Amino acid sequence: MAGCLTWIHFGDLHVDEADGYQGLSRFRDLVAVAQARLGDAVDFALLPGDNANHGTDDQYARIAEAMSGLALPWHVLAGDHDFEPGDLTAMRAITARMAPYAETISGYRCVFLDIVSAGKGGPDFRIAPDQRALIERELSAAAVAGQPTAVFMHAYPGDLRDDPDGIAGLFAAHRVAFVDTGHTHYNELLNDGRVVYGATRSTGQIEEGAPGFSIVTLDDGVPSWRFHAIDDPWPLVQITSPVDRRLITDPGRADNVPGRAFIVRAKVFGETDSVTLHIDEDGEIPMSQVAGTPSLWTASVDGVADGLHRLTVRSGESEDRVEILVRNAGPRPKRNRPAALGRDVNAIGAWPERGIDGAQRGPNKNGFDW
Repeated sequence: MAGCLTWIHFGDLHVDEADGYQGLSRFRDLVAVAQARLGDAVDFALLPGDNANHGTDDQYARIAEAMSGLALPWHVLAGDHDFEPGDLTAMRAITARMAPYAETISGYRCVFLDIVSAGKGGPDFRIAPDQRALIERELSAAAVAGQPTAVFMHAYPGDLRDDPDGIAGLFAAHRVAFVDTGHTHYNELLNDGRVVYGATRSTGQIEEGAPGFSIVTLDDGVPSWRFHAIDDPWPLVQITSPVDRRLITDPGRADNVPGRAFIVRAKVFGETDSVTLHIDEDGEIPMSQVAGTPSLWTASVDGVADGLHRLTVRSGESEDRVEILVRNAGPRPKRNRPAALGRDVNAIGAWPERGIDGAQRGPNKNGFDW
C-alpha cells in the first residue's frame, strides 16, 4: 500500500501593484490560516504558476516574504505571466529549484513540469523534446518501481500547442494518479476515464467566490480534492477512500468500486477528538485514528448492499460526503474507450460540497478579460 500524499495548492496569485497587491494580501491571509491549522498533515505547498503578474523583481520579493509564513516545503511552477520578461530569471527569488524535475515524496513520484519556456510568450504552452523524454523516463521508472505518480503543470495537456494528445496519452498509459494545474482561474475536476485532473481558482483574480486553497490527497493512489474557502469552518474533513463515483478510473479496484465489506478513510485537518461515519444517514459508526499517519481516521464497513450509497464523515460542525458504487456478486461497471484525454470536455461539472460551481468563470472561458 502506497500510503498518503497530501499537498496544499494556492491558486494563481497574479501579484500586481495595479490592483493594490490584492492577490498578495489574500495570499498572506491564506498562508496564516494554513500555518495555524494544518500542522504536519500536509507534505508540501504548491504555487502552480502566474505567481507574479508581470514577472518583476519587486513582485517576486513580496511573494517570497509571504511564503516565509508557512513552514512547509514549497514547489513552484512557472505560468505565462511569470514568463512575461522573456525568461524566468527573476522567479528564482521564490524557488531554488526550477522545473522540470522529479522527486519522491511520501512514496509517490512527483513530476513538476515547465510548459512556458519552450513557447513564445503568453498562453503558448509547449513541452520541449528533452522535457518529454524526462516525463517518459520518470513515469516508466516509477511504474517499474511500483510507485504511484502525480504530475504538476500550469495548465491541462489540452491547452498545449504541441502534441497535447501525446502528453495526455503518456499520463493515461502510465496511470498517473492525479495531475494538478492552475491557469483556469476557477475550480474544476476532470476525469477522462484514465486520469483525474484538478485546477484551483486564482487567488488574485477571482470571479466565483471567496479566496481559499485546495487540499489534494492521494491515498494508495486514490485521489481526493476539495476547496476550502478562507471563511469555511474547521476542522476540514476530506474522505480519501473509497473514491467518489465521479472520480473512478479503475472499476476493478476495491477502493474505486467496493464490495459489501470495505474500509473508509478520511483526513481531518485541524483539532478534533471525534470523527464519525454515516452511510446513507443510517446510524453512526465511530472512526479511529490511524497510527503513524497524521490526521488520518478509519472505519471498517460490512454488509452494504449493491447500488449507489452516500458516505458522510463528520467532525464537529464540519463534514465531507462522497457517493460510492457498491458491487458484490454483480458485474463490475464497464469503462468506455478513452476520448479527449486531458481536455476539459471531461469536466465532472458542479460539485458544491467540494467547492466547484461548474460555471467556468475565468478569462479562458466565461470570465472577465483580465
